[in-house]
Amino acid sequence: MHNQRPMFEGFQRFTVERDGVRLQCRRAGCGEPLLLLHGHPQTQAMWHRVAPALAQRFTVLLMDLRGYGDSSRPAPGEGGAAYAKREMALDAMAVMRAQGFERFQVLAHDRGARVAHRLAADHSDAVERLMLLDIAPTLAMYEHAGREFAQAYWHWFFLIQPPPLPEALIESDPVRYVRSVMGARHGGLANFDAAALAEYQRCAAIPGTAAGICGDYRASAGIDLAHDRQDVATGHRLAQPLRVLWGEHGVVHRCFDVLALWRERAVQPTGRTLPCGHYLAEESPHQVIDEAFSFFRST
Repeated sequence: MHNQRPMFEGFQRFTVERDGVRLQCRRAGCGEPLLLLHGHPQTQAMWHRVAPALAQRFTVLLMDLRGYGDSSRPAPGEGGAAYAKREMALDAMAVMRAQGFERFQVLAHDRGARVAHRLAADHSDAVERLMLLDIAPTLAMYEHAGREFAQAYWHWFFLIQPPPLPEALIESDPVRYVRSVMGARHGGLANFDAAALAEYQRCAAIPGTAAGICGDYRASAGIDLAHDRQDVATGHRLAQPLRVLWGEHGVVHRCFDVLALWRERAVQPTGRTLPCGHYLAEESPHQVIDEAFSFFRST
């Protein structure tokens, strides 16, 4: 924990519990509420280069997703049901309501952006605007997956294999897993602050992390796709203003027409590339901050 304090000076820690799942959170700033959701295999620490600046204009709330960071790691259940993005979206709703916010904006990366997509779809009255970093819709990514994507995003297909093999392999050396996944992308491990990387590694070694991560991805390859297909079948698209940013050196940019795929799922998406790889908030923090200031509503 001591590694993280300098990154979030002035942020207040708090926890919220929902159905026995403890969610570790932080809060700072004033103004319109803005929720930040992290990706895999990271924690809320990924926002350390962005959150302090955003807190100058917004009430910024950070949370560790269930299965990650210092939040609880519930048993995944059949098909990773406990890690359905619908469940994780309800976690986010619980955090915001506990802090007194019924309406808010969302900035989210990677897995957190998939949670944010479901959050905005299921709770359109609560989510006012959302900005998603380096993802295309989950259903589209699976349906359009080719060899280049499968090779680069091998963990998508490794983590959904039947238990206990993926869990056992991760647990044999969780630090190596984190460094292998994050270090193989554009720029390698040099992109990351040493204290942040240490935090990702510490949390990966917490018992139950591997099961939670696998539950997250198994849900995305099953129950989440069922929810997405239901949206498509009923013509339900995100009505909120949606801003999508992705790395020009990233796999998502190489393998997908990101904005075209979001036009199928959202009424008014806009977006562009940033000059970086997958980890936008750590590789191009100033551009992310500028985009956030221009896109999100502040008082």
